[in-house]
Amino acid sequence: MKPIHYAIAPLQPEAHLFAVTVTVDDPDPAGQRFSLPAWIPGSYMIREFARHIVRIEARTPRKGRSRSTEGAAGEPVALVKLDKHTWQAAPVEPGSGPLTLSYEVYAWDLSVRAAHLDATHGFFNGTSVFLAAEGRQDRPCIVDIHPPQGEAYRNWRVATALREAPGRLGARRYGFGRYQADDYDELVDHPVEMGEFALGTFKACGAQHDVVFTGRVPNLDMERICRDLKQICEAQIRLFEPRTAQAPFLDSNRRYVFMTMVTSDGYGGLEHRASTALMCARGDLPVRGNAEMSEGYRGFLGLCSHEYFHTWNVKRIKPAAFVPYRLESETYTPLLWLFEGFTSYYDDLMLVRSGCIDEAQYVALLEKSWNGVLRGSGRTKQSVAESSFDAWTKYYRQDENAPNAIVSYYAKGSLIALALDLTIRSRTAGKRSLDDVMRALWRRYGRDFYAPGAAQRGVTEAEVHALVDEIAGVRLSTQLRAWTEGTGELPLAPLLRGFGIETQARKPGRTAALGIKTRAEDGWVRIAQVLDGGAGQAAGLSAGDLLVAIDGLRVTPGGAGQADKLLARYRAGDTVSCHVFRRDELHALTVTLAREPATEYKLKLGEARHPVRSRWLSR
Repeated sequence: MKPIHYAIAPLQPEAHLFAVTVTVDDPDPAGQRFSLPAWIPGSYMIREFARHIVRIEARTPRKGRSRSTEGAAGEPVALVKLDKHTWQAAPVEPGSGPLTLSYEVYAWDLSVRAAHLDATHGFFNGTSVFLAAEGRQDRPCIVDIHPPQGEAYRNWRVATALREAPGRLGARRYGFGRYQADDYDELVDHPVEMGEFALGTFKACGAQHDVVFTGRVPNLDMERICRDLKQICEAQIRLFEPRTAQAPFLDSNRRYVFMTMVTSDGYGGLEHRASTALMCARGDLPVRGNAEMSEGYRGFLGLCSHEYFHTWNVKRIKPAAFVPYRLESETYTPLLWLFEGFTSYYDDLMLVRSGCIDEAQYVALLEKSWNGVLRGSGRTKQSVAESSFDAWTKYYRQDENAPNAIVSYYAKGSLIALALDLTIRSRTAGKRSLDDVMRALWRRYGRDFYAPGAAQRGVTEAEVHALVDEIAGVRLSTQLRAWTEGTGELPLAPLLRGFGIETQARKPGRTAALGIKTRAEDGWVRIAQVLDGGAGQAAGLSAGDLLVAIDGLRVTPGGAGQADKLLARYRAGDTVSCHVFRRDELHALTVTLAREPATEYKLKLGEARHPVRSRWLSR
């Protein structure tokens, strides 16, 4: 089976252009088709990556030449665009040599989802730069990663979990050169970072892990990051493989790469089968000589924990709808509450089990998650199964009414995982837990997913519920369906009480509230969202309004909660005048202030030593 050859080079970093070629040795005699994905796994939104292709052409070698890998010379071949992301080359004569497409990709999306290139670094996901040769996606892929030209780039390196190809042209670790993948799916599941970056490395359960930071980070405590990530990774490896402690990516990739772009205020991550692309804020990273566990650093570790857990849960244990991925259009599943929600439960749980945070800190994170869900009325209108299915049109395309209309399958999904875990532990006297369910999913659907010759199979909704009953040994699927397909509240208070965590309801007090969310914008305060049932909605405030003054006092964007400070002199039931600009018209609205919205909960550890809680939260 002849491989597909790719080459990519930073053509003009200052113009944000990658030059890419794809060469097919034996193109379809009827005319080879090429297509670029419309979305990237893990981010459920159609992104139309093909819109960034700014020039494209097809060629075959001139007579007397065997190959035109760079597309710089050769006989032109007609290329017709069939739809938004598909091209078809004209048929070429048999034996006339390989067909090469050469094209340029504009890369100016500073995120974890696409491609970004400037004079400081380059980053790309394969889904945004590598055209697939249709009908040949199962073939091995070879990709040559070239450095940019110029003395300014002589210190650039490459970070990726792609395997280095053997032979003279094969890349050295962290170097430019030739890499390989077993097929197109593997090729596009390994992002690439290039540039000058800080590099750390550690071994977790014997498996190599690399940590890469791009961006200026003075006094970065890389040693501490590697030490903490080692503990988190080992806790997760041993969760799924308690006997062998074998990492899942050792089958072919041999190592895992955390690659992080550091900015002033970035946050986000995207999982891949042997790596993750991350963004974080500079201030969230630890400084040498300061051992404090800041909220920002805890959040960064939680993000790393979340994406690493995906190495098992969604990259190998997959919903049936994702086997195989259909990257040309939306792919619907009602199970994202399992693959994102349960991962969101385990990301923080792994922090306490690994010893990175203590029980009190973990309980504080639970409190924050629970109250965050309770603040949105969308939870009473949409189930997490519906939220999963509608991710393409609602969760990933949120508007100003989102808190009133949708529920997060991440956040509420994590609470369902918590409720299910505590229920299983309680009903089985600690003999079974959600850990056992996750291990069973791993054994049956994930462990051999990428094994040579294995029949790849995803899990269905019915199979998930049947497996929960089987592993727990008690019938819980009816309750689980009610939680995932309904909009009722979860019985977290009594469940937590059984594990030595006290819950105290904080009823709405007399503090006045407008029932709005705002953001600073060009020296103004703009209303971003108006919450259902709040005072602002009843008075006619709308998302998009510029909030100018409250009772004649200017509202300034000088820090979060500035409007709340003005309202601190009032009580629920008081009447105030709000002046807002809607479009270019000034409006004066009379608002009767309301009490703070829905009940929230305060969580507190009970007795210092609680055997049942210790078994749940211990390493």
